[in-house]
Amino acid sequence: MSQELDFQQLKVYFGDNLIDFSDAKLPIASSAVLYGLSVYSVFAVRKTADGMKAFRLTDHFTRLIESAKIIGIDDFAKKWDYEKFEKAVSQLVSENNIDQDVFIRCSVHVDTLVAGTKSRGLNSVLSMFIYPYKSILPEAGARIKTSVWRRVPDNSIPPRAKVNGAYINSVLGKQDALDSGYDDCLFLDMAGHVCELSAANIFLVKNGVLITPDSTSDLLEGINRKTIIEYAKDLGIKVEQRTVDLTELYIADELFACGTSAWLTPITEVDGRKIDSGNHILSKKLSKLHLDTLSGKSKYSDKLLTKL
Repeated sequence: MSQELDFQQLKVYFGDNLIDFSDAKLPIASSAVLYGLSVYSVFAVRKTADGMKAFRLTDHFTRLIESAKIIGIDDFAKKWDYEKFEKAVSQLVSENNIDQDVFIRCSVHVDTLVAGTKSRGLNSVLSMFIYPYKSILPEAGARIKTSVWRRVPDNSIPPRAKVNGAYINSVLGKQDALDSGYDDCLFLDMAGHVCELSAANIFLVKNGVLITPDSTSDLLEGINRKTIIEYAKDLGIKVEQRTVDLTELYIADELFACGTSAWLTPITEVDGRKIDSGNHILSKKLSKLHLDTLSGKSKYSDKLLTKL
């Protein structure tokens, strides 16, 4: 396969079949189109010495199941189990002869027509497509600004569910940041505490302690976030998951974002304040370990990678 991946020329998984990208369509009167009634997850598939492998595939399937359950897409769990999901992912990768690092985005769409604002008792369809493995943030470091928009709270639209329609919140924040000359936004909750970026979790390092907002801070409980915390604890690094104030970021020793599409990216500026992170000693250590895991070269690889 060419290094230049033209994902629109690849087969996609849609409605229990592999079809051409251009043939995968949702009706304009479906709930997915009218109300954003879909949930999704994105995972990495990496080329290793032992073939193509997916990162934390069971976690991503669990996220789909739980996201669908939270918003009431009740037929997905009846149609799909993990074995069927893994087989579909393997088929998608094999059929497209993938031999390079890629992302796969899988979504559960409600395709029932003109169903109104409800979610239960409707039909859903799973889609999956492959696209290039590129970070959404500058690899050398991201400049971020506090968003004028607040993160949608859990009692309005639960952020632990990856609901497609809910990402208008992220779009508003990210576009405002881009318009202001920054790479991404930082969301605060309604009380003014730190949540996350538009599509990535955030960590800070202070006096050797790794700190990140806790799961009650209106954030997505990211799979890469979970992984970084596991690495740190195994390395003997103290980890604090708690409420984080904005000003803590301004005086952090290190700052970084993490996520499937954000990788592990240093944050070099917040609201015009430079973050003097030195050599990013801790974040570089965690980043190398994560890259080794994804490449099949760390002690975590056998546990976290699924051969396709």
